[in-house]
Amino acid sequence: MGRPSTPMPPILSPVVLLLVAPFIGSFLGVLIKRLPAERAIMVARSACDHCQRTLAWHDLVPFVSWHIARGHCRYCGRAIDRFYPMVELAAFGIALMSVLLLPGWIAWAGAGFGWALLTLARIDQEHYFLPDAITLPLTLAGLAMAWLIDAPTLLDHVIGAVAGFGFFMGVAWLYRLLRRRDGLGGGDAKLLGALGAWVAWQGLPTVILYAAASGLALTLALAARGRRLELGHRMPFGPHLCLAGWLVWLYGPLVPL
Repeated sequence: MGRPSTPMPPILSPVVLLLVAPFIGSFLGVLIKRLPAERAIMVARSACDHCQRTLAWHDLVPFVSWHIARGHCRYCGRAIDRFYPMVELAAFGIALMSVLLLPGWIAWAGAGFGWALLTLARIDQEHYFLPDAITLPLTLAGLAMAWLIDAPTLLDHVIGAVAGFGFFMGVAWLYRLLRRRDGLGGGDAKLLGALGAWVAWQGLPTVILYAAASGLALTLALAARGRRLELGHRMPFGPHLCLAGWLVWLYGPLVPL
């Protein structure tokens, strides 16, 4: 897919993207915690997970507030999960990679894609759940970006979305037929469809290859640490798909088709 260097207004400059990234990460932390629990996201004020005390704005400055409070709630004194500053740092890292590797305003789109994948990966890791509220809009966003960046390739991205979803649904059906139980969730199929919308059908083989390699590497690492893994051991595949999709979006497929 072509990626032209397009002039952009100052508000979309790389500097602004890097400045807002930690604040986006702070929001993603809230989203990751509240979405699986079906809690209000936009209307409810942030509060301490322990004492439920509503946090003031100066308690929510990314990186700074957590370090000033030494990782503890200033109201009840209990430890604040490192998860929050880590998500903020990850969001900044995604923005930085986007700025370094993608031209112009496309860096913003790449960062948004990466932030959505970060959210999905973390939710799936903890809850074995890939919410439609993220995967479905992500599919539409991928098609919209294909049209904006290189409209003649839009059909390739539509095919990628359909093929990604259909491939994993086929694998899930075959697994259920052979093993008499579910082995791949519908959320994984929707996620691969969303990735296909972003990387087109030409990028899907590399996404699947990278995800399989990542999953295998994690399995071997767990085994090396003495963790016993049974054949039916449940392991979320979403984080591996997210990592693979992000890499293919940034660097392209291994062998362009």
